[in-house]
Amino acid sequence: MSRVCPITGKGPLSGNKRSHSLRATRRTWNVNLQTYKVEINGQVVKVRMSARAYRTLNKSLKK
Repeated sequence: MSRVCPITGKGPLSGNKRSHSLRATRRTWNVNLQTYKVEINGQVVKVRMSARAYRTLNKSLKK
């Protein structure tokens, strides 16, 4: 499974991990993907999306 949110399109980011001696080694920050049950066109569907996207969807639905 890919580590990309289908709603926002966010993917993994990369950068350096820094030790106490400031040696740099590469690392990745993955997206916080969770499985949610979402109602789409009257049907409940399981969707794997980022937690931030789910919060934004809930926020827009409450208004």
